[in-house]
Amino acid sequence: MITFKFQKKILTLILLLLSFSIITDEVYSQSTFEPEVSAEGAVLIDVDSGRVLFEKNPDKKMRIASLTKIMTAIIAIENGNLNDLVTTSSNAHGVEGSSIYLKKGEKLTLEDMLYGLILRSGNDAAVAIAEHIGGSIEGFAYLMNEKAAYLGMTNTHFVNPHGLDNKDHYSTPRDMAILTAYALKNPVFRKIVSTKVKIAPSEGESWNRRWINKNKLLYRYKWADGVKTGYTKLARRCLASSATKDGVQLASITLNAPDDWNDHIKLFEYGFNIYEHKKIVNKGEKIGKIRVGKKYYELMAVEDFSYPIKAEEKELITKKVALIKNIQELNINEISSNQILGRIKFYLNNKYIGSIPIQLKKEKQN
Repeated sequence: MITFKFQKKILTLILLLLSFSIITDEVYSQSTFEPEVSAEGAVLIDVDSGRVLFEKNPDKKMRIASLTKIMTAIIAIENGNLNDLVTTSSNAHGVEGSSIYLKKGEKLTLEDMLYGLILRSGNDAAVAIAEHIGGSIEGFAYLMNEKAAYLGMTNTHFVNPHGLDNKDHYSTPRDMAILTAYALKNPVFRKIVSTKVKIAPSEGESWNRRWINKNKLLYRYKWADGVKTGYTKLARRCLASSATKDGVQLASITLNAPDDWNDHIKLFEYGFNIYEHKKIVNKGEKIGKIRVGKKYYELMAVEDFSYPIKAEEKELITKKVALIKNIQELNINEISSNQILGRIKFYLNNKYIGSIPIQLKKEKQN
């Protein structure tokens, strides 16, 4: 005989299970919507394609604090020698803010300076690097702005290598996402920003420096592999981060974000779960035919082409072959096996998203 007490336990268990089911379904359904973030400005970008997957005030000009050091690092990597010894000037020694406590006249390799710059956000390292590469703060800022223009960072201006507050030093979430995606394609930069702990020498001392990366996302989020923290009283909390899952790397930028760690986890989960990195064309794939004289020849893709898309976007991808203008005038027997004859262009909902070169496959077609 079932007692009332037993019936009450069964009813309680059923209600708990129903409650759990409702909560689970609600969380699942909400995962298809864009996440809510605390940041005043934010962008999530696919590193490989450059597609922006999420944005909030993406083009608002804002202070960026030590996210500046992403540009400092990539300029130094591309223009310097990692084994060069960099001397700490009085300017570097005396700079305010976060520091790796370089002594005046102390020498470290450019590589070690870069680790101090990124892992511990050393403003002294930033000035030492800038003077070594650019000759002066002003000379280095010129290189920074030149690189920003090259990358298409149209709403950005740098005046220093560290990001201390200055009304003429600013960027936007979109521009910083462009810069971060670019920098992450450099293997030296990628290695430095993913390092959790670095041991570096201390000139004239019997002990070594031990730097622990300030980017807590490297410890809090399974897929995280970079990039840089930032904070000033005026800029507030700023964060650039990256994460790689199943071969897909995303980068996230948040500016003035009180809850930045959680913002970035939300953004990455959204990007990885909602977007599929779809292979649209495979290298060597036949993509059409052309007629040269009285014969037809096949064209093939020279590279793979992938792009992050939502499930509902799969039917919106279109392709267009663009051949060189004088192809009919070419002697087919003189075309080399690796000669580029045009490009195949890809569009998402009629918006251009990229292209890859095409070559001739020298097989006669009936």
